[in-house]
Amino acid sequence: MDRQAAWTLVCEWTQSESLRKHMLAVETAMRAYARRFGADEEAWALAGLLHDFDYERFPNDAHSATEEHPSHGVRHLRTLGVSDEICTAILGHAEYTHTPRETPMAKTLFAVDELCGLVTAATYVRPSKSILDLEPSSVRKKMKDKAFARGVSREDITHGAAELGVELDAHIAFVVEALKGNAEALGLAGA
Repeated sequence: MDRQAAWTLVCEWTQSESLRKHMLAVETAMRAYARRFGADEEAWALAGLLHDFDYERFPNDAHSATEEHPSHGVRHLRTLGVSDEICTAILGHAEYTHTPRETPMAKTLFAVDELCGLVTAATYVRPSKSILDLEPSSVRKKMKDKAFARGVSREDITHGAAELGVELDAHIAFVVEALKGNAEALGLAGA
């Protein structure tokens, strides 16, 4: 599957503009980490772009390990010939699937997913509404405020950075910089 086919699938299955932007943000962070680690940028980007494509149709409020998101979507991706590495990484981004994150791709997807949500939320509350003037320290401060973006798992962010083997503040700074590089497409360039 190439990037255009993946984006078409995302748009077919996801109507929410904010969820589409989240998938684009995770794709952006995955591309940046793939470059940093010397990995296959296109494969990593596809994992990021597709990780939540089935969430709107199959939200999985019960956190079933085998039904709904992300298991339903991964079964569909397998029928389309998407690689096992990407499919396993997507399964692993949801703790409740109990899928071990053994590859750098899987560890990175888990590490950036919730963090991209927190960075986006921190950008939206800025007076400028722009990530271009967002400091990583502001994200760290928002992370400590449990009332802010309470749907974002701080535990997943912390655990993800540790699993990836990067210091948390450096991880936040890296993701903020990555998203700054795609601010316009992500809707984070401000007014």
